[in-house]
Amino acid sequence: MESPVAGTATCAAQRRTTRPRADALRNRERIVAAAREMFVEFGPDVPLDEVARRAGVGNATLYRNFPDRAALIHEVVLAVTSRTTDRAEEAGAAGADPFVALSRFVHAAADERIGALCPMLSGGFDNAHPELLSERRRLEEAVEGLVERAMSAGRLRADIAVGDVLVALSQLTRPLPGTACPDMDRFTHRHLQLFLDGLESPARSELPGSAATLEDLRSGC
Repeated sequence: MESPVAGTATCAAQRRTTRPRADALRNRERIVAAAREMFVEFGPDVPLDEVARRAGVGNATLYRNFPDRAALIHEVVLAVTSRTTDRAEEAGAAGADPFVALSRFVHAAADERIGALCPMLSGGFDNAHPELLSERRRLEEAVEGLVERAMSAGRLRADIAVGDVLVALSQLTRPLPGTACPDMDRFTHRHLQLFLDGLESPARSELPGSAATLEDLRSGC
């Protein structure tokens, strides 16, 4: 039988073993959060040492977690997509009026700054990475559910599709490069509400062209 002293020593050794792992996880989360903020503010080419400084970690810690910019961008895109999907699922589970649920999601997704991902999804970015494909499908399914429920309830105009919601959301929450108005964020929710008012049934106009589907988005329109 193990003695109390030996058992205490074992527990202490286990705590010493697990504590660095928890610290490392917190550091990684801080780096991703700081990178997300700075990518939104300055674009994906912001110096990584500035990301490390904002995260409160050293450069060595950043590069130990993310060996290059591509790895960090991948993690930021994955994190933002996952958080946005969570917002969609929470809105759908709230039991509210289906159009209110859709509206709640759109405003919550704006707070996640999903449109700021757009400048990162170019160049050598791996859009076909299995993790990203899985998370994107999860987001599409969640938003599709919100759209279908609002439309089935007669609360959403019938001539749109889920792609219309995602396209408008990405455009209206994307930072405008070279704008003369650096504080554009304060208009985001106002303009999103104007967009949502245009989605509500009964439709007040006839839309030109055809609805944007998920297939359109996947094929690059």
